[in-house]
Amino acid sequence: MIGGLWNGLSGLSSFEKALNVESNNITNVNTVAYKSDDIKFEDLMYQQGYGKGSSVQTVDKNVTQGSLNLTGNNYDIGIDGKGYFIVANRTDGDISYTRAGNFQMASDGLLQTANGEKVLGLTPQTNTVISSDINEQVFTSDYNNFIASQSVSTDAFTKSINAKATNYLESATSSGISGSGYKSADAKVSDIDALISNYSESLSTYSLSPYATSISSTSQISNVDYSALTSNLVDENDSISIFVNNSKISQQFDTNIETTLNNFSDQISNIKGLTSTIDTTSGILEITSLIPGKSISLADASVNDNYTSITDTQIASTGSGQGLVDSSRTALQAALEAADAKLIDITSTISLIDENALNVNEIQMQLGNLNLVENSFGTTVIEDGNIYLKDGNNSFLVGKLETAAFSNEQGLIAQGDNLYKSSEDSGDAIYAGNMNELVSSSLELSNASVSTSLTSLLVYQRAYEANSKSITTSDEMLSTAMDLVK
Repeated sequence: MIGGLWNGLSGLSSFEKALNVESNNITNVNTVAYKSDDIKFEDLMYQQGYGKGSSVQTVDKNVTQGSLNLTGNNYDIGIDGKGYFIVANRTDGDISYTRAGNFQMASDGLLQTANGEKVLGLTPQTNTVISSDINEQVFTSDYNNFIASQSVSTDAFTKSINAKATNYLESATSSGISGSGYKSADAKVSDIDALISNYSESLSTYSLSPYATSISSTSQISNVDYSALTSNLVDENDSISIFVNNSKISQQFDTNIETTLNNFSDQISNIKGLTSTIDTTSGILEITSLIPGKSISLADASVNDNYTSITDTQIASTGSGQGLVDSSRTALQAALEAADAKLIDITSTISLIDENALNVNEIQMQLGNLNLVENSFGTTVIEDGNIYLKDGNNSFLVGKLETAAFSNEQGLIAQGDNLYKSSEDSGDAIYAGNMNELVSSSLELSNASVSTSLTSLLVYQRAYEANSKSITTSDEMLSTAMDLVK
């Protein structure tokens, strides 16, 4: 009878804990990425064939994934698959892990959890700046002309390339010597516009074929030999001409042969994307494409009705890979500087070669703090775990979220605040990037089930009542036995 009292008491203790577990599950049905607890019981030792009650064997985390809910918040990230975000305590740097991706930006610009833990990931190892002015390495308010923005990803790296220029529309002026690369202000602006398009196309091509061998582009250079014909330019009835890209360029005799040849060269030089120089002594005209890789169609070079030869001294060829981009940018920079404007091109690169090592850092989320854009926070965009900060049309790569997995997730130690610690039972953290997909503007919901927990609560409540009854019954039997003794 006394044994029945102790058995009932063990049941009360076990089911009290069970009620606490299920109550906790119900209170966390709306907690981001909460993992429900699953309680299991075991019977106690037997003596002479009689059991000695029950106890709680384990309380395990149900680590199955919760549903993903689209939130529309740029800072929210859901993990679809296995893995945990890596976070660090601000005070002591202690590492923890979480599935809750409801992140935010702290007052110091760092990416953090809702509870203030620093979110860790990869950050650019290099920010390569190409600038017309070596003393200017940051986009300031003077750089108000968008040039290009492109992200490029491979298995070895991910990078962003951003370029801006000062106002070349205002700074461009006519310059050069007549007959030797003379350019009007309007022609310079047209050249720059064409080269901006070429640079954007080169970046797009590079992003689609990032593994391509780096080969530089070359520009077409053609010579037209008018040496045997210039003597025919005598009066206003005479003219020198050529078809450039199917358009006829013609110059009537003006004052003298030298002036006529110079004016003719200037007309060609002011065609968008071309520059021209003529040797008035030899009569050799050189036409160069300012756009790398772009061919020029030249035909029917003549003085009056007498035609002459056209020779390509360098054929246009389109490069590939990084060389394609470098050639295009160099040509654009030269054109901008010829218009008294300046270029800044910033490439931010995250190497992925040692990504498995999980050598992670804190992630800064303000462009001004990163010395990329002066006086700018930037708007956050997260794509496939890559974190970009947008400033106007430019998008800068500032970090990459990393996830860690464990051989035994049940061995993780729950800390509260959606945090877990690794342990000997869980094993060391391993790279989990190939085990999941990071879903932008989404959060993982709790995997606790209200219906399941309510049902379990009813079962545990009745079990608690039954154990209470076994105690009272044993007590009544013991009381009866004592009365018999009396």
